[in-house]
Amino acid sequence: MKFLGPQDDFPSTREATEEGLLAIGGDLSPERLMAAYSRGIFPWYEEGQPILWWNPNPRMVLFPENLKVSKSMKQLLKKEAFEVSYNSAFSEVIDNCAMIKRPGQQGTWITPEMKEAYLSLYQRGIAISVEVWRNNELVGGLYGIYLRDKKIFCGESMFTKVSNASKYGFIHLVRELKKEGLRLIDCQMYTPHLASLGAGEIPRSLFLKYLN
Repeated sequence: MKFLGPQDDFPSTREATEEGLLAIGGDLSPERLMAAYSRGIFPWYEEGQPILWWNPNPRMVLFPENLKVSKSMKQLLKKEAFEVSYNSAFSEVIDNCAMIKRPGQQGTWITPEMKEAYLSLYQRGIAISVEVWRNNELVGGLYGIYLRDKKIFCGESMFTKVSNASKYGFIHLVRELKKEGLRLIDCQMYTPHLASLGAGEIPRSLFLKYLN
């Protein structure tokens, strides 16, 4: 595990701890963030901690062809139960992701510094958001980094205020990006929610082959 100075590059993924922690420190500049995502590295830390950079093994991913849509979700999609938009309320989506209470978490890892960093990437067209609306109210959404040249979407966070809203947006996103030749969605780490949508774990070495 390496401590990063202002000009230091990321170490080899072989130096990651068993939990996947690769490096500490550095900054959240657009250049460093893009260098990180292009190598399968992402920041994840809580307020008051230094920046922690991760590259876990195994890696949770979703291949578009493995997307699972339950019968109840198919009915919601058929009824067009929600409206979906893209990149129309990025700041509101990230704010909601930061505020939503999650089991087992005391606070949020989406600090003001993190929000500013991803807003900068959004303004450059690299970070994207999906918004889910009902009666003109934002009820769900998600955001992440879209590596267009690699056809990989790196999901960062999602939120829902009503049942199935975030799943609805996620399914829309997968189907939309599949039209552009999406190869996989990086879900980073295992959660039952992502597994229910068809995501599964693959070795880090295989994930890096997709990136490269």
